[in-house]
Amino acid sequence: MVNAMPSTRTRTPKPAKTANKTPSKTLLFIATRKGAWVMESDGARKAWALKGPHFLGETVHHLVLDPRDKKTLLMAVKTGHLGPALRRSTNGGRTWTEASRPPAFPKVPEGQKGRVVDHTFWLTPGHASEPGAWYAATSPHGLFKSLDGGDTWAPVSGLNDDPQYRLWMGGEQDGTPDGPKLHSVIVDPRDKDHLYLGMSSGGVHESLDGGQSWSPMIQGMEVVEGFSVEDISVHDPHCVRMCPSNPDRLYQQNHCGIYRLDRPGTEWVRIGKTMPKKVGDVGFPMTVHPTDDNVAWVFPMDGQTVWPRTSPDGKPAVYGTANGGKSWSRLDAGFPKEQAWWTVMRQAMAADTHKTTGLYLGTTAGEVWASRDGGGKWICIARHLPEIYALDVAVL
Repeated sequence: MVNAMPSTRTRTPKPAKTANKTPSKTLLFIATRKGAWVMESDGARKAWALKGPHFLGETVHHLVLDPRDKKTLLMAVKTGHLGPALRRSTNGGRTWTEASRPPAFPKVPEGQKGRVVDHTFWLTPGHASEPGAWYAATSPHGLFKSLDGGDTWAPVSGLNDDPQYRLWMGGEQDGTPDGPKLHSVIVDPRDKDHLYLGMSSGGVHESLDGGQSWSPMIQGMEVVEGFSVEDISVHDPHCVRMCPSNPDRLYQQNHCGIYRLDRPGTEWVRIGKTMPKKVGDVGFPMTVHPTDDNVAWVFPMDGQTVWPRTSPDGKPAVYGTANGGKSWSRLDAGFPKEQAWWTVMRQAMAADTHKTTGLYLGTTAGEVWASRDGGGKWICIARHLPEIYALDVAVL
């Protein structure tokens, strides 16, 4: 069921959490086109150890540690001719089992064409009040929920089977490379039933009842020239992030720019117009500061007509804002100055929760770059990995 109007209820910002004062371990979970790796460092983050691979040769779309118990890992994989699978570890990755009932669309009567999950693309741990809950987003568009730590999954039919949403989702091939993606599943830390998600293509959407019904949130978002902004199916959010220190503020990296939304407002404001014109505001990833909702970072890419999907001019740089997008600063110290034609995918950029925020990104060239000072200086901490699809960070 599609709600007629988005929520306008007033929300009180959640107080910022105090940063971990004595972290003993920092972990990076790296999902690649040919397996998964884990990098480990201490609280100083000066030296890193690379461990792996896990499941070499399998396409790993996402690898996430459960922040609620800090030992359960879920891994979304595609195993070549054997198809998609979800792997689970309850001991930090020492041993793995496969989900007994992975995300799957319901079977249809013989002779009818049904939907088939090509791969699980995005994993999100559920609310703190639901210790075993997880969400999984798939290609083609589908949302699934587990209540037992990722072993068995059920469709969220309020989205998957809604006739209007099925129309907006399009077919199994909507022009997105490797198929359409449902992504950026966000759970409001104040309310387990308040959810957001993004569909590439298909817009940003909100649920206030745990996924039973959804409302589009496309006001203010632009689309590719020649298409109508009223057509929800052509809206293409790449990545949506909620600020941990203020869940009423959302940032978005879109196919058509960088945006910010402040609730209870319903209109996205294009803050990417303040980016340098030569660079533009096209990209895939975005990450936000853990305790300051005015601070966010993006990694722009070349968004010319043919979409090379490389660093602009072969000169990679992160851009950061300290004032909610009113202005942006180029953060490229340590990056190659020329002839570096890689980019960063939508899940492959993350910020840690140290007192001085660390940033991390994984590249399409198989490199992991890190900054211990919020992007002020970058160093390459891993090379020669397969193409990196996703990167997640945990501070223990």
